[in-house]
Amino acid sequence: MNDIEVDIVVPNQTRYLSLIGRIGEAIARELDHYRGDREALAYQLNLVLTEAMANAIKHAHHENAGKTVRVRIHIDRDALQIEVYDQGQGFDLESLPPPQPDVPVEHGRGLFLIRTLMDEVEYRRGKPENVLIMRKRLQ
Repeated sequence: MNDIEVDIVVPNQTRYLSLIGRIGEAIARELDHYRGDREALAYQLNLVLTEAMANAIKHAHHENAGKTVRVRIHIDRDALQIEVYDQGQGFDLESLPPPQPDVPVEHGRGLFLIRTLMDEVEYRRGKPENVLIMRKRLQ
């Protein structure tokens, strides 16, 4: 299998969330070498992509329509890596507490879901961009 590289830049608007999610689904369904449940992977990729992108739009960019969100997806035989870039103030991924299961909240579960569904998650602060990196093993 040849490596697959997808690099997308969209305006900082929530209306692009479903488009990015559907791209993730389509990629999952086309991974011929993946022996797991492709439909489950498609659902997971849609979820992590839309959650990560929504966080960039709402929290990093404060819904500033003048900014953009970059999503990079790299797939090789062994793994899938998603990178979501933002130009916000950044945050400390390790300091975020897990959500409390008995406490209803309107938001705050996105990163918890991402960490649950992906094998590795890291956040790197940089100038001028920060990047959320999510990896899923395919073997």
